[in-house]
Amino acid sequence: MAKRRVPSPDPATIRSGDTGGWTAQLGGSRGDDLRRSGDGRSVAVRVRPGAGRTRVGGRYEGPHGPALIVAVGAPAVDGKATEAVRQALAGALGVRARDVTLKVGATSRDKVFAVAGDVGERVAALRDGSA
Repeated sequence: MAKRRVPSPDPATIRSGDTGGWTAQLGGSRGDDLRRSGDGRSVAVRVRPGAGRTRVGGRYEGPHGPALIVAVGAPAVDGKATEAVRQALAGALGVRARDVTLKVGATSRDKVFAVAGDVGERVAALRDGSA
C-alpha cells in the first residue's frame, strides 16, 4: 500500500506562530537537539544501520534539528535497528535501556528518543565531538 501524501499548507495562509496543531519537538539555544519533556529529554538521532560496528557520535543536520549519529550493525528490518540504537544510546549515555524510549520515527532513519535523566551535556559532547 502506498503512503498517502498530505499537502503542505500555503505559507501565505499560516498566521504568525501558527503551526497547524504541530509544535516544535526540538530546538532551543543551549542543547539544539534537546528539549525537556515530562519524562526527561528528547534526543534527535540519525541512524546508520548495517554498520561494521556500533558507534555513537557525530553530528547530522536532520529534520528534527542537529542529531546525534548512531551506527549499528543490525539491519533496518522489523525494528531490529531501532532496538539496537536504543541499546547503544542507553550505553553511551550511561542510563538503563528501559529509560530510553522511541517517540518519533519508528520506520525512519531520523528518530527522536525520550531519555530519562539529565543527559544534555553528554549528548552535546557526543554530538559535537568533545567526548
